[in-house]
Amino acid sequence: MLKVGLTGGIGAGKSEVSRLLVEHGAVLIDADRIAREVVAPGTPGLAAVTEAFGPEVLAADGSLDRPRLGSIVFADPARLAVLNSIVHPLVGARSRELESAAADDAVVVHDVPLLAENGLAQLYDVVVVVDTAPETQLDRLTRLRGMTEEDARARMAAQATREKRLEIADIVIDNDVPLDALRQRVGDVWADLLRRARSSGPGERNASTK
Repeated sequence: MLKVGLTGGIGAGKSEVSRLLVEHGAVLIDADRIAREVVAPGTPGLAAVTEAFGPEVLAADGSLDRPRLGSIVFADPARLAVLNSIVHPLVGARSRELESAAADDAVVVHDVPLLAENGLAQLYDVVVVVDTAPETQLDRLTRLRGMTEEDARARMAAQATREKRLEIADIVIDNDVPLDALRQRVGDVWADLLRRARSSGPGERNASTK
């Protein structure tokens, strides 16, 4: 099994890259999706979040009001740290369960938005960073996701810098390119990952091919 950590700043297009890798045959473990599951209605995770932040972070149907919670934590690093201390252990435990269910020869891609922020690079055999200019991120967040510029900048500022992400990268995927070029690059990266899977034992960080 080759364990791949996939990361990138918000709005970098990481989800598109992970989708393309799945098309090639990767087993995807999506930390964002799991993060939603562990705070679903009725879960201990949601109970802990509500206790920490109050009932105002709940929607009328009892689910987590993610925009409301986001407006609180992304403007306050201390409160963001509290949220992370609740959610991250739950996400990690579920991710390990899913990984253990994968085939021994699988290329398992962990889509982890906060990989750099939480110092998780050493958990993976290879770290792939989806990279875009901050201007591209801002444009995508405001134009495609409907965020205000203030909210988008706050969310970007709450993440690692572009430089910090690139420092931990074994492979960099430039996503300031047209979709056809991105498809070609992901295909090349997939071939690289297959070579690494065949040549390296588990837990070994491979030489960089940035």
